[in-house]
Amino acid sequence: MTPHAPVYWYDDIDSTSEEARRRARAGEQGPLWIAARQQSAGRGRLGRQWLSPPGNLFTTTLFVEPDGLKQATRVPFVAALAVVDAIKAVLPEIVVRLKWPNDVRVEGAKLCGILVESGETNGAVWITAGIGLNVQHVPGGTDQAAMSLHALGAPAGLQPDHVLEVLRPAFAKRLQQARDQFAETLRDWLAVAEGLGQTVRAGPQDARLEGLFETLAEDGGLILRLPDGTRHTIRAGDVELVRFEG
Repeated sequence: MTPHAPVYWYDDIDSTSEEARRRARAGEQGPLWIAARQQSAGRGRLGRQWLSPPGNLFTTTLFVEPDGLKQATRVPFVAALAVVDAIKAVLPEIVVRLKWPNDVRVEGAKLCGILVESGETNGAVWITAGIGLNVQHVPGGTDQAAMSLHALGAPAGLQPDHVLEVLRPAFAKRLQQARDQFAETLRDWLAVAEGLGQTVRAGPQDARLEGLFETLAEDGGLILRLPDGTRHTIRAGDVELVRFEG
């Protein structure tokens, strides 16, 4: 992945992730970025709708992975840390947290969502990483608290284009780190992890377990210490903090 892979901008598109997938299935290998001023059918994880008002960043990178599909499970950590790096370049004083597996949050409010997908075309394994970052606006009608860079104090003139220019080299650097030393990627992710050392509920919606968020497994799975003292690794689903009244 080159730090300055080309960007293809669209004024309006159904979804940058869908366009990246279309290009991958047509044989394009990248690395490249798709970006849009607005989306009519933005997607988040688990089929959720991603609201896409103009003024926010909607982008997806496409690249071929020589190490195959095993690398796809590392990319959510890559993308999340690259977003943190980009935010820190704009707002160095802001405390950013990562909620497993790939939400970027500030004080419990979602700032960015990430969608990683993969496939194979003509023997080449491709990966897409879709990133939706609230730059100018906090979308309405969401099922959780949200935040934007402008609401956090970013300069009034900050545009999605500016953020993407910082994000591209940050992503390339984090991807190389994950390829060379994934343990370092996990270490950096844990340094900004939300809920680490706290009681959380984690896993698929219909099978959540409650326990102490202890650490991450070597593959990035979330390790819970259950009330009976055993450890359990979660590799799919979501996490929520358990708030105790008192």
